[in-house]
Amino acid sequence: MSELLGADGVARCSWGNSTPDYASYHDEEWGTPLHGQDELYERLCLESFQSGLSWITILRKRDGFRKAFKQFKPAKVAKFGDADVERLMQDASIVRNRAKILAAINNAKAIASLDTPLDDLLWSFAPSSHKRPRTMADVPAITDESKAMAKELKKRGFVFLGPTTCYALMQATGMVDDHVKGCFRAGRE
Repeated sequence: MSELLGADGVARCSWGNSTPDYASYHDEEWGTPLHGQDELYERLCLESFQSGLSWITILRKRDGFRKAFKQFKPAKVAKFGDADVERLMQDASIVRNRAKILAAINNAKAIASLDTPLDDLLWSFAPSSHKRPRTMADVPAITDESKAMAKELKKRGFVFLGPTTCYALMQATGMVDDHVKGCFRAGRE
């Protein structure tokens, strides 16, 4: 339990104690059930942009991402063209990775062609039961559900979303609750 105590005396998942930005994100967002097309599209994009980078990089650029990607309104992002891609490649307020930028645009278009709401599609992969991890070492990177989600999204035209990214999305949006035993958020709705 002592390894979970932050400098502020709050018991949280160990990663949440490493910076004030992480503490705030951990305490207020991570693992909280999130719904809504725009909200889930944002998280889907941010998790894709995070691939290969530290989450703190994305977290600190989130306002820049929101501005650059029209508040993550899929209908608006789906209309982005070559000039928008070049504009985004010059925007230091985001991660300037052409493949990830193109994936965000592609995935906005994929949302438009869905025959079911994005919210329903993503949440259909939430496991019916989930065992609380004792320590961060017990937290998986991939699950059968995240593999199935990635496979279904790929089938529906989404890109840059593998099983690891999908599991991170599931954790961030509360589809699974991976707050470790002893964390003040563990089991809280």
